[in-house]
Amino acid sequence: MDTFSEPYTRQEDASSLEDVRATVSHLEYAQGAKGVALSGRIVHVVHYLPVVSAITNKSGSSLLSPPVTPEPRVSPPSVDSPERRPLSTEPLWTLGPRSGHAAMISGIRSLSTTHEQVIIGWTGDIETGMEGQTIPTDSLTDTDKKALEDSLHQYKNNEHEEGSKPIIYKAVWLKDRIAHAHYEGYCKQTLWPLFHYLLWQDVASECSSDDADWQAYVLANTAFAEALLSVYRPGDLIWVHDYHLLLVPKIFRQLVPDAYLGLFTHTPFPSSEIFRCLPKRKEILDGMLGANLVCFQTYSYSRHFASSCVRVCGYESTSKGIEVDGHCSSIMHCPVGIDAERVARDTLRPGVQPKLLSLQALYEGKKIIVGRDKLDVVKGVLQKLRAFEKLLVDYPQWRGNVVLIQVTSPALSDSPKLERQISELVSDINGEFGSLDFIPVHHYHQTIKKDEFYALLSVADLGLITPLRDGMNTTSMEFVMAQERTYKSPLVLSEFMGITGHMADALQINPWNLGDVAAAINRGLLMSEAEKQLRHAALHKVVTTHTSHHWAAVLVKMLLSQICTENTAHQTPYLDFTLLRNAYRSANKRLFLFDYDGTLTPIVKVPSAATPSEETLEALSNLAEDPQNIVYIISGRDADFLVQHLGHLGKIGMSAEHGCFVKEPGQAEWTNMTKQLDMSWMGEVQEIFKYYTERTTGSHIEMKKSSITWHYRASDPEWGLFQCRQCLDLLENNLAHKRPIEVLVGKKNLEVRPIAINKGEIVKRILYNHPEAEFVFCAGDDKTDEDMFRSLLFIGHGDTIMMQPPASAASADPDNGSDLQPVKLQISTPSIFSTTVGASNKKTLARWHVTSPNEIIDAMLSLVDCTPKH
Repeated sequence: MDTFSEPYTRQEDASSLEDVRATVSHLEYAQGAKGVALSGRIVHVVHYLPVVSAITNKSGSSLLSPPVTPEPRVSPPSVDSPERRPLSTEPLWTLGPRSGHAAMISGIRSLSTTHEQVIIGWTGDIETGMEGQTIPTDSLTDTDKKALEDSLHQYKNNEHEEGSKPIIYKAVWLKDRIAHAHYEGYCKQTLWPLFHYLLWQDVASECSSDDADWQAYVLANTAFAEALLSVYRPGDLIWVHDYHLLLVPKIFRQLVPDAYLGLFTHTPFPSSEIFRCLPKRKEILDGMLGANLVCFQTYSYSRHFASSCVRVCGYESTSKGIEVDGHCSSIMHCPVGIDAERVARDTLRPGVQPKLLSLQALYEGKKIIVGRDKLDVVKGVLQKLRAFEKLLVDYPQWRGNVVLIQVTSPALSDSPKLERQISELVSDINGEFGSLDFIPVHHYHQTIKKDEFYALLSVADLGLITPLRDGMNTTSMEFVMAQERTYKSPLVLSEFMGITGHMADALQINPWNLGDVAAAINRGLLMSEAEKQLRHAALHKVVTTHTSHHWAAVLVKMLLSQICTENTAHQTPYLDFTLLRNAYRSANKRLFLFDYDGTLTPIVKVPSAATPSEETLEALSNLAEDPQNIVYIISGRDADFLVQHLGHLGKIGMSAEHGCFVKEPGQAEWTNMTKQLDMSWMGEVQEIFKYYTERTTGSHIEMKKSSITWHYRASDPEWGLFQCRQCLDLLENNLAHKRPIEVLVGKKNLEVRPIAINKGEIVKRILYNHPEAEFVFCAGDDKTDEDMFRSLLFIGHGDTIMMQPPASAASADPDNGSDLQPVKLQISTPSIFSTTVGASNKKTLARWHVTSPNEIIDAMLSLVDCTPKH
């Protein structure tokens, strides 16, 4: 995420579908060899099931069931249509394919060639078999629902190939109020406009940006996660699709921490400056980051997402993705294609050619420009019409010689304002440039049939597609396929689309620049046959290579690549409080070793504001009062800070500056562990840090007695991280190998300290000085605390455990260091509770985890029989 270039070409783009599938098989075999048990299934969570459900004999009705009324959206049902019959006790369902999202669904179904699949989605409104009539979901009985689920289990789509592995459909049941507030409310009125760069006051309906439907969005996402849990098997590969379900990854991750889960967002993702306007921005980002892999249509969308995570939430960005609580979510991009083979077959349907000939006859001698869009403000229909008007003004030779056929299919919600604006503009253009025998703009606000659609695309002399913002636009790719057997006509394409980067041979334009659009139209209409052939051949290769089948296979490959990489650490179990208490009570001597920031107190933006709470002080005081307990705070803070906030707890030992200074329990004096070390390097490091402080607004240097830290938490997140990496590179390549120092990358900081001193050495020294300890609780949260956990790994099983004198014990007493002898330890591995604060999949050497500092305090309070207040 460090570069602003857009690498549209990826390694997968040069691979055929067969090559990608072979790679998937190889990855699955490799994971099996590593002991990763995969189920062989792929589970897809989508908003709608790709199946329309109609109940034709409602259980409990006293009326006869009428014959099923044909429904245009439903193909011949998979079960025999019922005849008029007397009352039946069993509900009868008819099922058929649902229109819409054809590219996504065809891609998903193509995976059945190699994998079993489960598709989870909302049933949609329940139809009755009477055209336009639906019934409330609440009116369905458990018997009705069970009957539909049984029918779905047996359902096979007409396109299901023989020999393919089965697809199971799982219904998500939502109350009608929740379902519609989720989709027509929060999805369409809040998320969709924002993702398409429309702040809410810009939407034609001028809807409010409040969160009235947020609760419905949460409830719906929870229902989808629960439905996923009901069919989940360990080893399933899970893909959650689109902006309707952005909370599902986190919700399901909390239910199944070790799930292999990806999220694909089909819509654009806006820049951080737009996204930060969303009131529930953090909740949405956190929901998405529950996935192992977050995937978008283009690199720019993935970069916007990473930037939002860094700028809005303050999360850490690495070359591998976004780190949150030790869990790393990878970010990738993979554009969706169409089912090219199916579209090619559809262009040869018997009904296409007669309509094509009719259009040729109707517009004989005229150049035909074709546009087909939803009646939606982001589809750029107004800009398209104005650009066509600009063409007729700037290039008068086209007056009377070119027509624009614009089809606008109705959108989900009516936009009377936009419809009126389009109608008025069409009338103005036709009034200005038309005549009794010629109309330049033919506008049809209707849904056209498939034969008419492909005839229109086939007859065009130019395709004109001008969205202001779009994720995937299938019309552009269908246009290329339809032109394969006709004119090889050029395509004018908006640059603000998810697929534009792959279609470099289209005439790409900025739809806001009317003059450039008009010039591109003129160029396309005058283009030579040779150039048309070259451009079309390149576009056709892209469309037939980057198909929906290829996209789906690449998604599986990407998710498999994330399994058991270094991004996916072992699952650390949650701290067992019962086991902890039992080990505590049975021990005669106990050691407690705590980090401070992020462990006893939450991480805060201003370091000086990290003060201990009353509960923290109470827990530490009560632990230290027990003569069987020895308590240490092992922090990166300086001694003055620790004394200021914890000095009144005299029975607590302290280690400051990552082990450079140590104060034993009950003593006032600090021992300098670095007095025998060469500290002349501090001046050189300070000069380097000063240079980067001057270049990084908001950063500052923290000078300690034995280490130096450069903080950039208050700086611009991306600039601060960039400067941190530059500074780190300078220190490691020009100074670290010459001086006895090590450079540590912390949370929004860079620290340089003596190489021989760290928290792990101090833990060894404490353990050496207290060999009688039978219980150790060690807690930390960041990379520096891993030294503590590592120092406790040498403990093995056996009757006798001997510990050699650590280097830190000798440096503290140089006069007698050579006389130190090995000691016999009383501790055993089951009594060591090394605990990290963070997610269960955080990469750590600790044996246990908790999720927040509050849980550390609760655990300590429970040991001393206090009631936790959290």
